[in-house]
Amino acid sequence: MPKDEPTLFSSSHREPLAARMRPRTLDDFLGQDQLLGEGKPLREVIRRGEVTSMVFWGPPGSGKTTLARLIANYTDRHFEPFSAVTDGVPRVREITADAEDRLKKEGRGTILFCDEIHRFNRAQQDAFLPWVEKGIVTLIGATTENPSFEITSALLSRVRVFVLEPLKAEHVRAIVERAIEKEGKGKGETGTVQLAPDALDVLVTQADGDARRALNALEAVMEHGRGAGGAPITRDAIEAVLAKRMPRYDKAGEEHYNLVSALHKAVRGSDVEGALYWLARMLSAGEDGLYLARRIVRIATEDIGLADPAALSICVTAKDAYHFLGSPEGELALAEAVVYLATAPKSNRVYAAWGKATDAAREHPAEPVPLHIRNAPTPLMKDLKYGAGYRYDHAEDGGFAAGQVYLPDALRGAKWYEPSDRGFEQEVGKRLTAWRDKLGL
Repeated sequence: MPKDEPTLFSSSHREPLAARMRPRTLDDFLGQDQLLGEGKPLREVIRRGEVTSMVFWGPPGSGKTTLARLIANYTDRHFEPFSAVTDGVPRVREITADAEDRLKKEGRGTILFCDEIHRFNRAQQDAFLPWVEKGIVTLIGATTENPSFEITSALLSRVRVFVLEPLKAEHVRAIVERAIEKEGKGKGETGTVQLAPDALDVLVTQADGDARRALNALEAVMEHGRGAGGAPITRDAIEAVLAKRMPRYDKAGEEHYNLVSALHKAVRGSDVEGALYWLARMLSAGEDGLYLARRIVRIATEDIGLADPAALSICVTAKDAYHFLGSPEGELALAEAVVYLATAPKSNRVYAAWGKATDAAREHPAEPVPLHIRNAPTPLMKDLKYGAGYRYDHAEDGGFAAGQVYLPDALRGAKWYEPSDRGFEQEVGKRLTAWRDKLGL
């Protein structure tokens, strides 16, 4: 449609627009080319009618329910929708009994579509197993959560998992344009809504890859425009009528760990903007600021280390400041710490050395402490040579008792910590070299 003319839209149906616009064929389905493009696995399975139980994992509005319905249509199977939010195991038994009867009398299979399957607990998920194994139903589950964490291993071993991605902007745009073309009534008719030229851009942007959100927003805009006197709805008006866009985030789910990982890696990669963005994403989604403060302290010890010893102090201070101020004022302290970490010299040498030391402690858990560095508070212990030969470093020339050994014999000569040449750790390296030279190591 022309870019410089308003778009006309009207609706008098009771059924939601998203339901009316659901694709009826694979060719009408937009997005998920990695699964449904020519020659791709899911498309070929559907075309051949060789559909087995599966789980669709993807964000809201990516087409999980639509795909399940298309599969039922292409394979001529009865489609039975089911929600783990509102239904329970008794309803599963009813559906499977009907499915068994249908298979015997009509020879027709049943697709049991379980939306939000991750809402079922382990016992409830196991209720599907006997019916899936017998082939009474073909289970298609839909989830926005990582199946590795939310679906039982027994059920997971019996299904194929297909990963759906958020729709691209061009797909959302095409879906909205298709809805406008199908539902539009023409200029000047009663009940029509006109969208200004840039209105579609706002709808696409606000959708965040979610086709259902885009179509629901279009309906909301339609209702808003009904009393606008026929004037085209502006970009500002659309932004005002749409609900606030919520960050895609779950403090208890996979996205939580994805964003924390992104923050950590952005700091490690010295990307200030990336680090600030991921910090802001989590805070704006309601993440606990003290949790983030703890993560920031961890980054200081793991990725900065002795390359900049001040980093740890700054991060602990930022934690205290956030604890004192709370949100939103205290968030600036966390941002300051993140910027400092991202711009600081990096070293994981202490982190690596600590890992080697803990490995050694596990592998050699019973090595005796060398006699000369044991404490000898009793006469018996002195008679047993505890502390014999120990030289008090402060009493030695230069404050260093050259030649003393502090590791058990089995670990003598170990070198776990090797400073980098970055930041303050370069100076640490010089000191360590001097000590080791005096020890002859």
